[in-house]
Amino acid sequence: MDQRGTVFGGELQQVAGDVYRMTFQAPPPVRPAVTHGLPRDVAGFTGREAELRWLLDAATPGRVLAVHTVDGMPGVGKTALVTHAAHRLADRFPDGQFYQDLHAHAPGRSAADPVDVLAVLLTGLGIDPRNLPPTLKGRSDLWRDRLAGRRVLLVLDDAADHAQIRPLLPAGPGCLTLVTSRRRLVALDGAHPLPLAPLADDEAVELFLTTAHRHPADRADLAAVTEAVGLCGRLPLAIVLLAGRLAHKERWSLAEFTADFAQAHDRVGELTGGDRAVRTAFTLSYDELTAPQRRLFRYLSLHPGPDVDAPAAAALAGIPPDQARHGLEALYTDHLLDEVAPGRYRLHDLLRAYARTLAHAKDSPRERALGVERVLDHYRRAAHAADRWISRVRRPGAAAPPHSTLPEFTEDTAALSWLRAHRATLLACLDVSVSPAYTAELTGALAAFLLREGPWPQAATLHERAVTAARSTGDRTAQANALHDLGVIRRMRDEHAKAADIQRRALCLYRLDDDALGQANSLYELGNVLQLSGDHAQGARLHQQALDLYRQVDDPLGQANTVNQLGVARRMLDAYAEAADLHQRALELYEGIGDRLGQANALYELGAARRLQGDFPEAARLHQRALDLYRHIGDRLGQAQGLNELGLVRRTEGAHAEAARLYQAALDVFRQLGDRLGQGNSLHELGVLRRLEGAYAESARLHERALNLFLQIGEPLGQANVLNDLGVVRSLGDGAHEEAARLHQRALGLYERIDDRQGQAEAWHHLGALLARSGREREALTAFDTALRLARETHSPLDEAHALEGSARCRVRLGDRAAGVAELRRAVGLYERLRVAEAGAAAAYLAGLDAEGPGADG
Repeated sequence: MDQRGTVFGGELQQVAGDVYRMTFQAPPPVRPAVTHGLPRDVAGFTGREAELRWLLDAATPGRVLAVHTVDGMPGVGKTALVTHAAHRLADRFPDGQFYQDLHAHAPGRSAADPVDVLAVLLTGLGIDPRNLPPTLKGRSDLWRDRLAGRRVLLVLDDAADHAQIRPLLPAGPGCLTLVTSRRRLVALDGAHPLPLAPLADDEAVELFLTTAHRHPADRADLAAVTEAVGLCGRLPLAIVLLAGRLAHKERWSLAEFTADFAQAHDRVGELTGGDRAVRTAFTLSYDELTAPQRRLFRYLSLHPGPDVDAPAAAALAGIPPDQARHGLEALYTDHLLDEVAPGRYRLHDLLRAYARTLAHAKDSPRERALGVERVLDHYRRAAHAADRWISRVRRPGAAAPPHSTLPEFTEDTAALSWLRAHRATLLACLDVSVSPAYTAELTGALAAFLLREGPWPQAATLHERAVTAARSTGDRTAQANALHDLGVIRRMRDEHAKAADIQRRALCLYRLDDDALGQANSLYELGNVLQLSGDHAQGARLHQQALDLYRQVDDPLGQANTVNQLGVARRMLDAYAEAADLHQRALELYEGIGDRLGQANALYELGAARRLQGDFPEAARLHQRALDLYRHIGDRLGQAQGLNELGLVRRTEGAHAEAARLYQAALDVFRQLGDRLGQGNSLHELGVLRRLEGAYAESARLHERALNLFLQIGEPLGQANVLNDLGVVRSLGDGAHEEAARLHQRALGLYERIDDRQGQAEAWHHLGALLARSGREREALTAFDTALRLARETHSPLDEAHALEGSARCRVRLGDRAAGVAELRRAVGLYERLRVAEAGAAAAYLAGLDAEGPGADG
């Protein structure tokens, strides 16, 4: 080889070496790092103040930063919230803010593979793709290595599950990861979940107005917007899409636009804009369900009430309860259901509309009808099962047979709790009733519950409808039962004439069928009505007839109820000792059958008898026992009555502040129930209390309100009590003695009409006090003597003490000091034995007389 060849060969070797060095030894090109990759912040972001604060607090200095998940139903605004929070947090993470859409619910795309997501994240840090590890573990380890010691914010949007997320999580203590998902990521250890609900009312309205670029001109506009966001279920995506349409309809008023949307046949289909649509968002979640879950989801839209539990869902879909329970939990995990209480789930309004559309498209009318029939039957049977625990009467007719999917109640409180939890659904079942017989039967099963819980105006409407339904069936027993239930509510609403007429109609129907139990129930109720109307003797006779029939059919609960009411009748006729004996017998009967509500009722009535006998400590003890039982079993009417009666005892003992609290608490419950008689009693007692405190104007106002209620319901005893005490107020507060005398005389006439001698004793006592204040002591003595006679006839020691004290003061002023002191000593002795508030003032007056000596001039 010549010199040229040698040179040429050397040049080739040099070139080859340069190429090798350039290819294999030269450093890779520098790649730009992308460490600030958050998407654009949400323009005009509104609401979510509490949730935003929760996310911002996650990065508060000194707190351990970790993983926070935001989950919620499609369209609830998860991405908007997290994106906005990320921008607010960006300056706290100077080493980078990363955003990755994991596409779990992206139309036409598969969920992102974490190995591919890590490739994007790592190259964003500037790592050459050729140097990326090939395995998921290798890339995950490299990602955590490169973030060690850094403060980085990572947003993972629309995650599918924990398996997709876990390899992407940084390990450093200075990193914060925010994850959004339609699923509840229960398997993601160490994550702090933030479930996102639809917007609050005011936030939803603000979002609508901001998006629509509108300002409400008046209340009508604001009401229209409130209705519009309500129709959207306060779902942010739906609100934005609907308001976005309005933004381009300048000629439309808010009211016109809302009315148009309200009339839309397919509201879900109306909520669309560009590539965004509520239906699309829902469909992506629906398509991921299994076939049984899809069917359950569709059938839930047929449920008549606002929420559903597993037994009802099982009946609705015709599947085993365990399958229904697992299906509901799966739908809850995927945010297609909300859990409103443990084991009870609710569909969002728009999801319900979407599911109903699917049900009509995929399930035949016959299949849908059978589902509704099954669930209605489920609630009918369940209501009967609960009613057995809380009903105060045994109803004629066969009860619904048990069923394996029904709730198992072991006590009255559990039955009452179930009825309260499902009240809205049970009433909704009446609205979609499949037959008049079903309406009558379910309403009857709810009668005891409606009586205890109220409101009674609604109960009266339901029972009227049940009477009409039962009449159309031609079933006399069903009609009589419905009339009996209606009569009870009419009595509780103090419509005594109507109640008596209705019970007589029921009684006739029961007699036509020779139904002894039904006759007993109606006679018992008719006796209650007559008692409240003031005819205690006739009421007692009817109760005795009912008692004989209850014994004939061997109904211990009916017997106990009637014996208790016979005690009330004896008490109203001033036979307090006999009344107490009857209440004690009733208490023993209730204890024998384990009826706690009956025991509470008997204790309450026994306490009233003891109070009238003057044994106030025992009365207070009995009323407290009754009140504790009422509270334990959740009986609101009993609680209100117990509070009122205990307040009366405390007021008599001088504990005015406690009495006022008890009266007010009772008044609140009576108002909730719609019980006008109870409201009148509480207002009257509050009026007496204010008078004793010297607040005469307020006392008069309270008495006037009570009197109006008693006049409305035609309650003579309440009218008499108020007129009597109002007379005292007019005399002491206004000095209107003549008006006060007329009020006392009117009260006395009412007491005489209903044969209430204890009330007459009080009226004569107040008349005597009025005459004494007017300087007419000798006339006052006659009034006090009459009051004393009546008090002794009725064995009422407190009224006896009042009459004695009034008479004693008159005698002292008339100069008959010795007789006055003697009567006063007897009065003080009674007061002190009774431990009542009057004891102190009377004893002080007596001590003053004793200090003056026997020869002092009165």
